[in-house]
Amino acid sequence: MGNVNPVGPRSVYDEAKRFSEAAVMAYNKSHKVNTHLVRIFNTYGPRLQSNDGRVISNFMMQALRGEPLTVYGLGSQTRSFCFVSDLVEGIMRLSRSDEALPVNTGKPIEWTIIECAREVLSVTGSKAVTDFRDVPTGDPTRRRPDITKAKRILDWEPRITLFEWLERSLSFFRDHIATEQSKAEIAEQ
Repeated sequence: MGNVNPVGPRSVYDEAKRFSEAAVMAYNKSHKVNTHLVRIFNTYGPRLQSNDGRVISNFMMQALRGEPLTVYGLGSQTRSFCFVSDLVEGIMRLSRSDEALPVNTGKPIEWTIIECAREVLSVTGSKAVTDFRDVPTGDPTRRRPDITKAKRILDWEPRITLFEWLERSLSFFRDHIATEQSKAEIAEQ
């Protein structure tokens, strides 16, 4: 069961997810369609879009460019970060199960945004500073999936740590920066 504001700044996103789950369950019950509902929490991995507005990609790109890392509020809000291969494993297990009701997938370890910024600076070796800004209206202060059900019925939980992934992805983000620079140089010519 969710706890969302149906008229807040994130309401279209939140209500779209609720509607989608309701539609899937209607097909499951009315038409006996074999369905599964996965609730995905912050996922990251190689080829993460550099401009998608997610914490990880923003911090990695800003750190590698030597730009200030944008932190909203004091950075005390929390997020949970799940590596994509862990997520895919959870989805595959769910697809082979008989479970039709929603199952949360994500890493239940919370990081404050400021801790995440420090990890990114550590991995990249960047000396970038932190740029503190006002918290956007409706920004959740906490995001942590309860994966008790996924553990019980799927025998699944994520394994890869945030620091491991940041190290694994560093070359991808560095290559992306190099490509951006090459395109900029070509455009100047």
